Amino acid sequence: RVNIVTKMLYKKYPDCYAFAKADLSELEQDIKSTGFYHNKAKNIIGCSQMLISEFGGKVPDNMEDLLKLPGVGRKTANLVLGDIFGKPAIVVDTHAKRITTLIGLTKNTDPTKIEMDLRKIIPPAYGNQICHQLVEHGRAICIARRPRCAVCGLTEICDYAKKNGFAPSGGRKS
Repeated sequence: RVNIVTKMLYKKYPDCYAFAKADLSELEQDIKSTGFYHNKAKNIIGCSQMLISEFGGKVPDNMEDLLKLPGVGRKTANLVLGDIFGKPAIVVDTHAKRITTLIGLTKNTDPTKIEMDLRKIIPPAYGNQICHQLVEHGRAICIARRPRCAVCGLTEICDYAKKNGFAPSGGRKS
């Protein structure tokens, strides 16, 4: 949904200067279909204003400054650092949280703690890539309410699959 909305949004507001001047209620209507639009609109305007006043209209390239921006948490900051700036980053979204717990890569449920656990085992060069792979895996194979262990290539290393009787080949153990 967000990808659909942003196409129109960036035509109407081409840069942070346009977002900084946006009318709050109008921006809320522009993004209403994405959910949580009151907070999102307020944060988009506040973030844009701070980008201008504190960072000369440029997105910062470090965690500390990104986290100062309204509406930006570690997930978004890591996504920006990895995808935009090519820096080592581990994004912990709902897919990463769920799948890394099921596999057994972490016992934590707090996204920051999961990120720190993953940093210990994932080489920095692969951190950003693995996040995107986990999203795809979560959408196609390890679906939230019905993991498809029978067709998964990770059953050999997955705690959830082992616990539920799936063989390394992906099929059920006899």
